[in-house]
Amino acid sequence: MDKDDLYELLKANKIEFKIFDHEPLYTVEDSKNLRGKIEGAHSKNLFLRDQKKNFFLLSLLEDVQIDLKKITEPLNSKKLSFAQPNYLKELMNIEPGSVSPFGLINDTEKKITFFLDQNFLDYEYVNFHPLSNTATVQMKPKELCNFIESNHTSVNFLDVTGFLKEA
Repeated sequence: MDKDDLYELLKANKIEFKIFDHEPLYTVEDSKNLRGKIEGAHSKNLFLRDQKKNFFLLSLLEDVQIDLKKITEPLNSKKLSFAQPNYLKELMNIEPGSVSPFGLINDTEKKITFFLDQNFLDYEYVNFHPLSNTATVQMKPKELCNFIESNHTSVNFLDVTGFLKEA
């Protein structure tokens, strides 16, 4: 599934959303500099795996810095690392820089466990790349959660407070 297919699926699910097309954004810094005035919460998405080849997608508020050694407990895992790009392609059919919860729709075998920073629920809108880093999709957080749950699996909410990197 690509971004156009995603847009059609969102429409079929009767989800209200806005699309913002832009230059490719690869990092949070790129996003802050180039996104313009897109309202709502913006994200940082971490695609992780452990030594047992369990995969995790963590969607966090863009400025959150977590400690990967501390976050293992709520993920019920040990020794996390960033998953190699070949797993992005294989499991979510996306390239680095395009990671977002929308990639879960391509995880047909449901190998990825999804965690959403619960702080997203405090915002009127959330913003994520639609399988491509050349656009941003904006929607209400509850709509995002319902979409993920109806097209992939349950959303696990994560309170990141105890897992932040110390300055």
